[in-house]
Parts: sequence; structure tokens; C-alpha cells
Amino acid sequence: MSDSILIVEDEIKLANLLMDYFKLTKYQPHQIHHGDEVIEWVKAHQPKAILLDIMLPGKDGIELCKEIRQFSNVPILMITARVDEIDRLLGLALGADDYICKPFSPREVVARVKAVLRRTQSTENTSTSLLLNEQQLLVSYREQEVSLTSVEFQLLKPLVTQPGRIFTREQLMDNMYSDQRIVSHRTIDSHIKKLRKKLTSISQDEDFIQSVYGAGYRLLFK
Repeated sequence: MSDSILIVEDEIKLANLLMDYFKLTKYQPHQIHHGDEVIEWVKAHQPKAILLDIMLPGKDGIELCKEIRQFSNVPILMITARVDEIDRLLGLALGADDYICKPFSPREVVARVKAVLRRTQSTENTSTSLLLNEQQLLVSYREQEVSLTSVEFQLLKPLVTQPGRIFTREQLMDNMYSDQRIVSHRTIDSHIKKLRKKLTSISQDEDFIQSVYGAGYRLLFK
């Protein structure tokens, strides 16, 4: 994998601005303005991360994200012009690692990319740090373990199996309750609070579960 950051953005001035900021980092930015050129380039160069705008000529960002996920786990940060579109994107379960809404600060974008890269690299190095025992409803961390309720276990399971991915409360709810019951967001938040307390009891106060404002939750490895 190269140290390149692929910027897929049809607004050339914006793409150039992002290029200038990424040139100040250790990464090598490259920009593409047309969706039809993306897949071939990604396969040939294997970038470190991709900034992917949704609205593009040719293939749009949603279609591209789905295609890329068929052959690569490269971190993808989706860029949208509407904050209300983030909920729809999360519901599509595209497998993106983060979502950024225009207008944005280029410095914030660079920081978000770096954060995603740190998270994914940490996940690769410590992917087995949290171990689940479904038969006994246990979670263990560095030889310490704690028991969970059935609901807590089903809530934690998708977060552990796909660390770094943002799950909406609705997606977590569907995984927790097999009868498809409807519960409030406050109920999910209450279960998360209890789960966090149990995890910190075996991990020296490390907080594995991160709240993502307006989106949901994801699991981080420290």
C-alpha cells in the first residue's frame, strides 16, 4: 500500500485546496474529478485513504464506495453537501469509515483522515484485544473478563467485529432484538452507558466505545 491519499472531488478549486493541505503532511495527495476513473486508479495504486465526494460525474460516490468495498478495506471518508444525507448514507451501510459535510475546514479534513488512519492501524495491531465468548456471554481484555447480559452482548458484537465502523442506533437496535421491537434512542444510550462501565472495569478505564455526534457509535482501540 502506498502513502497516497486519493481525493475524488469534481469541484477543482476545492480539490486543489485539499491537495495543498495534504502536501504539508507525509502523505502524497492525488486528485480525480470523474467517477469513472476511480476504480482503475485505486486498484493500481492502493492508496492509504480515499476522500470520496458523493456527487460526481459518471459513477457517484455511493456506487464507488460499494465497488471499492468488494476488493479493498482502504479507509473511505465520504463527503456530502447536506448534513441530513449522513443518516441516509449510514442506513445504506456502505462500509465508509467517516462522513464529512460541506462546507468544511481543510485542516479538519486532514485531521479526520489522520484520525481514521490511526484508528485503522491501531485496529490492525490489536484486532483481538477484545474477545467475545458468546456461549457464556463474556467479554475479555488482556486476561480480564466481565459478564454481559444478552442484550449487552448483542449490542457489543457488531461493534467488535467491525471496529471503526459507525453504527446507527437503528442498526444496533436491529441486532439487539430479534423480534424487531421498537425502542427509543434513549434506551440504546442507556445500554451503551452500562456497557461502557463494564468495559472500563476490565480495561483500566479505557473507553472503547465512541459516540459520533448525529450518527451513532463505533468501537475504537486505544
